[in-house]
Amino acid sequence: MMNSTFYPTYFLLVGIPGLEHEHIWISIPFSIIYIFALLGNLLVMAVILVSSRLHEPMYIFLSMLACNDGLLCTSFAPKILSVFWFNDRAISFNGCLLQMFFIHSFSSIESGFLVSMAYDRYIAIYKPLRYSSIITRRLIVRLVIVFLVRAVVLVGPCIVMIKTFPGFKTNIIRHSYCEHMAVVKLADADIRINSKLGLLVAFTILGVDLLLIFLSYIMIFNAVFRLPSKDARLKTFNTCTPHISVFLSFYGMAIFSFLSHRYGKNIPTYIHIIFSDIYLLVPPLLNPLVYGIKSNLIREEIWKLLQRPFRWVVR
Repeated sequence: MMNSTFYPTYFLLVGIPGLEHEHIWISIPFSIIYIFALLGNLLVMAVILVSSRLHEPMYIFLSMLACNDGLLCTSFAPKILSVFWFNDRAISFNGCLLQMFFIHSFSSIESGFLVSMAYDRYIAIYKPLRYSSIITRRLIVRLVIVFLVRAVVLVGPCIVMIKTFPGFKTNIIRHSYCEHMAVVKLADADIRINSKLGLLVAFTILGVDLLLIFLSYIMIFNAVFRLPSKDARLKTFNTCTPHISVFLSFYGMAIFSFLSHRYGKNIPTYIHIIFSDIYLLVPPLLNPLVYGIKSNLIREEIWKLLQRPFRWVVR
């Protein structure tokens, strides 16, 4: 199969090339991160849903981010773990494209939610008296629709173009999941258009969203530094620190993974793959931890929610 063109019915995922003999040990931290990421985001969603005190735009955005994080890590982690644990490397051709679509779409939606949360903080600090009239539930619904449509419009053509390839040189993907360029490079065809389209999509999402976030924080810092007292400035800035921590971790890992995969030719392949996996696993783990630690209201509501079963047993 390596020396002829064919159209595969399935692909074979290598996992982490060069570290196949260490897959069982690697699976331990991966499974722990996935379980805690899933439980943490489910807990955040449950708390925000149950508590009426958290039915505010900022927490609604956070609940949607938690939902997206859970879906993002679930779109690829179970398959990675099945490769590590059972050597179950096969994934159908259409299943691979579906996984690719979900991973890149949820990443795009995640970036959109981070932009909307930056805008929420900008309005809360820069125009506090108009906050409730600007950040409405109708606006939130419209933003969600925009992020969903953007993901489909940008990611969809990349998937469709893979279906048009006349054949593939091999069906062995040297990656732990169906990453776009990892699959495109297997095609026995001119892949320049696909490569440029992938770059365009990545820079459209990362470039535009990062620019919007930076503009929001320029306005936020301008408003914060105008406050009369140091305590007021510190208190106001603290409301932004969870979001700053979250978007720095997400975009920092995304940019490093993207650039190293395309341009880091001297970096060992297994380093590329591990960072690609970390980029998709670690932010969903950190997000509920960051917001749970920094938000007193969320901590209080989580504590109340966890105490309910014990109160029922005592009664």
